[in-house]
Amino acid sequence: MHRMDSFERSVHRPAREDQSRDAGSHVLPELLVSRTARDSLFEFLAFLRLPNDSVIAEDIQRNADWVEDAFRRRGFLTRQLPNQGRPLVFAEYGQRDPRRGTILFYFHFDGQPVIAEEWSQESPWIPVLKERVSDGGFRPVGVERLNAAEIDPELRVFARSAADDKGPIMSFLSAFDVLREARLEPAINVRVLLDSEEERSSPNLLDVVTAHHGLVEADGLVVHDGPMHISGNPTLIFGNRGLATVTLTVFGPRRDLHSGKFGNYVPNPVQRLASLLASMKDDDGRVTIPGYYEGVKLSIEDKEILKAIGDDEAALIGRLGIARSECVGETYQEALQYPALNIRGIAAGGVGEKSSAIIPRQAVAELDLRSTPEVESSHLLGLIEDHIRNRGYHIVRGEPTEEERAAHDKLISIELKASMNAARMSMSSPIGIWAFHGLQSSCHAPGMRPVRLRMMGGTAPTGVIVGKLSLPFVIVPLVNPDNSQHSHDENLRIGNYVAGIRTVLGLLQTPYP
Repeated sequence: MHRMDSFERSVHRPAREDQSRDAGSHVLPELLVSRTARDSLFEFLAFLRLPNDSVIAEDIQRNADWVEDAFRRRGFLTRQLPNQGRPLVFAEYGQRDPRRGTILFYFHFDGQPVIAEEWSQESPWIPVLKERVSDGGFRPVGVERLNAAEIDPELRVFARSAADDKGPIMSFLSAFDVLREARLEPAINVRVLLDSEEERSSPNLLDVVTAHHGLVEADGLVVHDGPMHISGNPTLIFGNRGLATVTLTVFGPRRDLHSGKFGNYVPNPVQRLASLLASMKDDDGRVTIPGYYEGVKLSIEDKEILKAIGDDEAALIGRLGIARSECVGETYQEALQYPALNIRGIAAGGVGEKSSAIIPRQAVAELDLRSTPEVESSHLLGLIEDHIRNRGYHIVRGEPTEEERAAHDKLISIELKASMNAARMSMSSPIGIWAFHGLQSSCHAPGMRPVRLRMMGGTAPTGVIVGKLSLPFVIVPLVNPDNSQHSHDENLRIGNYVAGIRTVLGLLQTPYP
C-alpha cells in the first residue's frame, strides 16, 4: 500500500476558494506548441552564433543586446543592469497585477570557454543539426529538416550553450509566443533576470541584485538551469550544492632544474602535490579530511525520497563507462547530498612533445569544492587548510619570499577564486506545491509524473538571490541529461526543446500560490 508523504498530502489538500482556478483551464493545442517551436528554431540558431565566453566583455554585451531585443519583441519591458562591462538583463511582462503572485525566473546567457579543436564540427559557435546513427554517434544533417511539418524529436543542435543556458531561454520566449497566438495571458506576474557571469560563479550578482532590489522583488524564484532527470519526465529540484574554486600551488626550486644534475637531490613539487592530493581521498572516493561530511544527516524519510526516484544505477554506470561508483552514498542521488572534493586539473612541466628533462619549479592543481546547506564552502576550505598544515606545509600568499624558501621545506599557496553557497527548500513548501501543479499540467503522456529531486549536484547562484531577497525557490531544468554541458559537443535534443515550452507554459498558467 502506498504511503502518502507530507508533500503528497499537501498537494491533495482542498484548494482555497480564491485559488480554485484550474491550472489546466486553458489546454493549449499540441499542434500550436509544436508549430511555435518549429518557427522559433531558426531564431535559436541565430542566438547560438553569438560567442558568449563570460570573460570577453564585448561578446557578453552583444548577447545582452540580443536578449533584450528578443524579450522586447514579446511584449516585455526590459533594461540592462550595469556590471563592469558585462551587463545583466532584466525583463518584466506587462503591467504587474497586485491580485496575482509574482515569480522571478532566472537564466544565464554566458557560456563556458571552448577548446575548438575538441569539437566534432567547424566551430562551437556555428550550430550544427545532427541525428544519431547506429553506432551511437551523431552525423550532421541539413537544417532544412527543421522545416518539416513534424520535426524529429531526436534531432539535436550542437553548439556552445545550446543546453546551458540558451536553449531554456528560447523555450521560455517561445512559450510567450504560444500564449500570444492563443490570446492568453499568464496567471502570474512574470519578472526575469538573465545573468551574464554564471559560468564565472556570478562574482558580481550580489552587488547587482542589491543595487536593483526593487526590480527583482518577487514571491518566488524559478531557476531554469541544469539537466532533467534521466527519465525525461518534467523535473523539479529543491536545492543545489554550493561551489568554491581553489587553486593549490606547491613550490619547488627557484627555477626549473636539469633532472640529471639534480634528480635525487632537489624535491620535486609535482611528486609532492600528487602525494598531498592523494592524502585527501581514499580509493573508494571518500574524502579523508576529518569533519568534511560532518553535519549532513539524512533522515529515514530523506532516504526514502531519494530511493523513490528509482535511478537505474547499473545502466548509469554502464553509460558512464566506469566499473563501479565511489562510495560516498548508497545511491547516485544520495551521493549528491554530501560535500564533494574534485580535482579538476593539474599543471606542471610538460608532456609529449612539450616534455623536457626537468624538475619543475612548481606544480598547480585546481579543485572545486561542492558544499551543502549544512556545510558551507568557507568551512570546507578551512578543513583543507588545516589538513595541508598537518602534512607539514607552510602556506604563503603568492610567490614565496627568499626568507620563506630558506625557513620552510614545504611551501604552498592556496587561492580561493570563486565561491557560491548551497541552498535548499522544503519539498512541501508553497512554491514546491505550485511548481508541481504547473509541471503536472505539462505532462502530455499517460502515466507521466514530475520527478522531485531533493538536491542537484551542480551549482546555481540561488544562494545569492535567495540570501538577499529571502525568496522561496525551485529549480526546473529543461534540457536532456546527456547534453555535454561545460564540455565539447554540447547539444540540445529537439524533443527537450519542445517539452521545455510545455513546461514553461504549465508554470505560466498556474496561479501562485
